[in-house]
Amino acid sequence: MATEKQDEELAGVLTAVGPRLRALRQERGTTLAQLSEATGISLSTLSRLESGQRRPTLELLLPLAKAHRVALDELVGAPETGDPRIRPRPLVRHGTTIVPLTRHFGGVHAFKQVYPAVEGTPPVPELRVHEGYEWLYVLSGRIRLLLGEHDLVLGPGEVAEFDTRTPHAFFNAGPHGAECLSLFGPQGERIHVRARPTTSPEGRR
Repeated sequence: MATEKQDEELAGVLTAVGPRLRALRQERGTTLAQLSEATGISLSTLSRLESGQRRPTLELLLPLAKAHRVALDELVGAPETGDPRIRPRPLVRHGTTIVPLTRHFGGVHAFKQVYPAVEGTPPVPELRVHEGYEWLYVLSGRIRLLLGEHDLVLGPGEVAEFDTRTPHAFFNAGPHGAECLSLFGPQGERIHVRARPTTSPEGRR
């Protein structure tokens, strides 16, 4: 009986790996082709892993965990130990510190993003498109949100929510540091934005 229960738990963990891999890749804005290039894993294998048609192995999961910069136990969703506390592992990307505030990928998950101060006009990142829905709340500083035809600057306490299938990017509007909370879910919904637009369509600050 114990062996059967362990087998069932293992099967459940392995079944959940595919959706976690897909959600994590989409949250990062990474294509299957880019992930294949970074890991050396073929496109067909990655696609089958995400769809659950390929059984995940340590040989496949290790390079994926490294590419996504997450711990292996986060990638596979190791069984709970009963401790409800979250021990976030901050990531630093292009100078921005990203702090995961939820334990699991695959559903709605939260992040705190800390942007350093910038000198001059902040560089504009490439707009991304992926499945999902995002909610953004500014804690401090000013966050510039590019969303389709919208170019908005959000201050402390302002909120934006949008369908991530619309080309978008958000970053520090400068010159001081900024912090925001971000909730990301897989559902695409109608866009709702609350923010004040910048006054100039070019060289916006």
